Amino acid sequence: MSGLTIRPPHKAVAAYYDSLKAFRDLGTEHELAVKTAFATLLEVAAKPFGWKLVPEHSMRVKGGKRIQPDGTLMDLFRLQHGHWEAKDSSDDLNKEIRAKIDKGYPTENLLFWEPRRAVLYQHGNKVADTPLDQPDALLGILKQFLEFAPEAIAQWEAAVAHFKDIIPQLGKALAAILKKARKENPRYEAAFQGFVNLCRGSLNPNLSEAAVEEMLVQHLLTERILRKIFDIENFRERNVIAADIEKVIATLSAKHFRRDDFLKALDPFYKAIETAAGTFTDFTEKQKFLNIVYERFFQGFAVKQADVLGVVYTPQPLVQFMIASVEHVLGEHFD
Repeated sequence: MSGLTIRPPHKAVAAYYDSLKAFRDLGTEHELAVKTAFATLLEVAAKPFGWKLVPEHSMRVKGGKRIQPDGTLMDLFRLQHGHWEAKDSSDDLNKEIRAKIDKGYPTENLLFWEPRRAVLYQHGNKVADTPLDQPDALLGILKQFLEFAPEAIAQWEAAVAHFKDIIPQLGKALAAILKKARKENPRYEAAFQGFVNLCRGSLNPNLSEAAVEEMLVQHLLTERILRKIFDIENFRERNVIAADIEKVIATLSAKHFRRDDFLKALDPFYKAIETAAGTFTDFTEKQKFLNIVYERFFQGFAVKQADVLGVVYTPQPLVQFMIASVEHVLGEHFD
């Protein structure tokens, strides 16, 4: 990961100090006003890392409590690289820090800020307590905050870089194996045709055999992800479509396909996904993360059929509305 790119007298740093001075001159130094100056600077500083500062991101922490840090740094996969909490100069910062930590604010990489001082926690420990009257001190703690890489996210970034080209290749190789098995294994061909008929009868009468083959490929490559991340070891049995796909896969002879051997190359990638997803304590956040993972990595071998196969997902707010509606109806009419 590259180092921080802002250095004095960068215009963003100058604008930050000018903004704070303007608030002081106006006699307006409450938190809601002064934190905008730091938020603007943090947004600029995080941009080279490919992160977005998300204000007031609501998240659930251990114990079921819901918190809203003033800012959360997120990447394109919604992984959280750090949190920021702002106070004004009239607050007792030490007291506020204790209150937030007691409430469950994650201290993996958490920056507390007020115009005169910043305190940084990493790995659960206070690692910096810095007065901010000088630009060098400000940039020093910003650099320490932004360049910190939680182990789970560091593993994930390495896996993404290494496997983004391998996964589409494996998908194409797996599709070729299944095509060959249809020619050489009558038992598999019969099971495959039965599944095609099932899909056409229940999903789409015009569904092509190629689309069904890609559905099998998608299942083989992603089944472990769903099973592990959501802790549902019997996913194959509980999901109706997955259960029928497993029946088709079971007819493949060892001659054509050894599941564990074939997917062994993806073990580091799977483990990285599982570890990164473990940084989310909220089920909905895990789901959003997985949606992006699927869209980025599994469209590589099924671009034309992506929407048919469910790789491009229904927007999350609509899914949540559907779930809430079903819960409401079940509660009202069936207790």
